[in-house]
Amino acid sequence: MMSCHQATQLLSEKLDRPLDTKEKIALGVHTTMCPPCRRFAQQMEELRSISKRYMKDPDVK
Repeated sequence: MMSCHQATQLLSEKLDRPLDTKEKIALGVHTTMCPPCRRFAQQMEELRSISKRYMKDPDVK
């Protein structure tokens, strides 16, 4: 079973590189059973979305 530390590391790496099949499966199993890691994944996606919007138009507040 993957630890939360390993899961958050993979969630972060997922933003920079494609995960291999084994990593995707292990991460999927972990986040299905772990609400805090699921929440972390949602927060990471939201931060990425905010950053993209800012980079597109830095004057938007």
